[in-house]
Amino acid sequence: MKFTILTLGSAIAATNAAVLGERAASAVVGKPEGFASGATGGGGAACQVPSSTSQLKTWLSDSTARCIILDKEFNFKGTEGTVTETGCRPASNKCPGNGGQDAINHASWCTNGNAGAGSINIQVTYDKAGVSGLTVGSNKSIIGSGSKGVLRGKGLRIANGAKNVIIQNIHITDLNPQYIWGGDAITVDGSDLVWVDHCKVSLIGRQMFVAGNGASNRVTLSNNEFDGRSSWSATCDGRHYWGIYLTGSQDLITMKNNYIHHTSGRSPKIGGNSLVHAVNNMFHDNTGHAFDNDKGGMVVAEGNVFQNVKTPLLTNAGQFFGSPSTSANAVCSASLGHACQLNAFGSSGSLGGTDTGFMSNFQGKSIASASTANAGSIQNAAGFGKI
Repeated sequence: MKFTILTLGSAIAATNAAVLGERAASAVVGKPEGFASGATGGGGAACQVPSSTSQLKTWLSDSTARCIILDKEFNFKGTEGTVTETGCRPASNKCPGNGGQDAINHASWCTNGNAGAGSINIQVTYDKAGVSGLTVGSNKSIIGSGSKGVLRGKGLRIANGAKNVIIQNIHITDLNPQYIWGGDAITVDGSDLVWVDHCKVSLIGRQMFVAGNGASNRVTLSNNEFDGRSSWSATCDGRHYWGIYLTGSQDLITMKNNYIHHTSGRSPKIGGNSLVHAVNNMFHDNTGHAFDNDKGGMVVAEGNVFQNVKTPLLTNAGQFFGSPSTSANAVCSASLGHACQLNAFGSSGSLGGTDTGFMSNFQGKSIASASTANAGSIQNAAGFGKI
């Protein structure tokens, strides 16, 4: 029998090689489709694993191109203390103490009439870390390893000129879910070239993804799971209302292959003058509305699946093309490079939307491909731990 004897040096070398191999395997998988197709994140930067929440915070915000691997749960709860102050019980909370959602008085929301007639002031106690996201600088790849990369108690904020960011295969969760204004999972505002892929978002106080009032420019959301199941619901039915908010200036948003489930509204809400291509997403178990297209919003929705969605499109004060028929969908070819795919519906309301005058805005831009609506392929592939 032949034995191999390892010296201490060779053992260390072997361990380092294994670690480096794991890190290399955790580099960005695939390339973005759609508007953010040019995003490269940290590019060729060597992938590194932060040792602590403080080191992660530093690496995310600095000006160095980085590939940051999350190989465990980074728990920010309690790291900035708690706050007790006057908030409110909004009029929407018709089940206090039994699954409703109260509110933090952010931006005077409780006192400027937004909480609704009949709202009352109450004391609220919340985790301070959740209400402000981790600052993310330019040229960053933030990647989860396997199904281990979790951010608990704090989201991500890409703003103030930051650009070229990739967020892939991580789970963001537990941002004061009992309170409206408890925190946003991913915020993009005054940025460009952002790709969010194969991530999961759950138990968020406010928005799961928000493109702020400033220009977010080119963004792609792909293969993500937006999980709205919650014990604190603004609609008192175990489903999250504050989903995806796209109301920025000059925003170009591709939503492809996302699984958006157990929500009750704003999934997404669109406005400003955002141009949105929503293709091959699955909207499932929504007791309120999926799309809400406000003034200025321009949307092509094709190849999507609506299963148990009460109201696929709440309002259309902007322009909306809902791929109504095979013959009508041929109009997409000139601007999107393909005939639009029909949407599919099961136990759901209708979508509607026949506006076409805005489609020339897609010309010359990177457009995601489209395929026949297929619930199984979307649901099975979306979320973290699946690449």
